[in-house]
Amino acid sequence: MRRQSERQFGPLAAGILVLALLYFAQAIFVPLAFSLFLIALVCPIQSALQRRLPQLIALLLTLILTMAVIAAISSSVTWGLGKLGQWLFANAGRFQLIYASWADWLEGHGIAIAGVLADRFDVRWLVGFTQGMAGRLNSFAGFALLVLLFTMLGLLEVDDFNGMLSSPAAQPHGTRILLANREIGMKLRRFMIVRTLASMLTGIVVWMFALVAGLELAAAWGAIAFTLNYIPFLGPFVATVLPTLFAIAQFESWPMAVGVFVGLNLIQFVIGSYLEPLLIGTSLSISPFAVIFAVFFWSFMWGVPGAFIGVPILIAFIVYCSREQSTRWIATLASRGSVDMTGQ
Repeated sequence: MRRQSERQFGPLAAGILVLALLYFAQAIFVPLAFSLFLIALVCPIQSALQRRLPQLIALLLTLILTMAVIAAISSSVTWGLGKLGQWLFANAGRFQLIYASWADWLEGHGIAIAGVLADRFDVRWLVGFTQGMAGRLNSFAGFALLVLLFTMLGLLEVDDFNGMLSSPAAQPHGTRILLANREIGMKLRRFMIVRTLASMLTGIVVWMFALVAGLELAAAWGAIAFTLNYIPFLGPFVATVLPTLFAIAQFESWPMAVGVFVGLNLIQFVIGSYLEPLLIGTSLSISPFAVIFAVFFWSFMWGVPGAFIGVPILIAFIVYCSREQSTRWIATLASRGSVDMTGQ
C-alpha cells in the first residue's frame, strides 16, 4: 500500500518541486528558456553558414542577425509606447474631464462611490504606467545580454550535443531525444514564421484602420499591435482595449469608441482565428484551452517573458509527451486532432 502511494504521489511531488524551482530561480531559468528557444530557431542558419564559413564567423553572423531581429521587434513597441506616453501627458486634462463626467453620470444613477473614485483619480498614474512600461522594455538590456551569452554557448555545443545523443552509449533514449528535438525545432520555426507574418499583417491593418477612423497615433497603434500579437490572447486584448480607451478621450463619443473597438476586434478575429490557423496547418493544431492555460500559467510564473514563451514551452511539452506511450494521452488532450508522430 505504501509503495503504491509513493508511485502515485511521487511524480506529483517532483513536479511541484520542479515548478517551485522554476519560479524562485527564474533569474536563471527565464534567460535559459529563451536561449533554448532562440537556438531552436536559428540553428539551421548557423548550420547553413557553417558549410561555407568557419564556425566562429558563422556564429558571429548568426548572433548579429538574431540581435537585429530582436532589436527591431522590441524597439517597435518601445517607440509606440513612448509616443503614447507623450500624447497622454499632453492630453491629461481631457482624460480628467471625461472621467469626471463619468462620475457625475454614475452618481446621477445612484452609484455614489463613483464620486469618491473620481476625487482620487489622477490621470498622471496612466501616464506613469505607460512610460514605466516603455522604461521596463528598455531595461531588458541585461536580460538580453544573458540570453545572448547562453545562445552563443549553446550554438557552439549543438553539434557535439547531437553527436553525444547519437552515440551507442546514449541509446535508446538518445535517438528519441534527438528526434524530438528536431521535431520541436521544426514546429517552433513554423510557429514563429506564421506568427511573424500574422503580426506584421495585424500591425499594417491596424495602422490603416486607425488612419481611416481618424484615430491619433495611428503608426504607434500599428507598432504596438505588431509586437503584442506575439503574445496569444493577452497581447491582442491589450492592443484592442488601449486604442478604444483613447478613442473615448479623442472623439468624446461613445459610438465612435464602440466602432473602434468592434473594428479592432474584427481585425484580430479574422487574422488570429482564420488566417493564422490556415497558414499553420494541422501539424501544429493545439487546443485553444491549452494555449490560454499556457499563456496565463507562464505569465504567473515568469511575468511578461513567460506570457511570450508559454506557447513554445507548450509545443515542446506536447512533442515530448507524444513520444512516450505513458504520456501520449496528455499530448492528445492538448491537441485538436490526433497526435502527429512523424514530425511532418
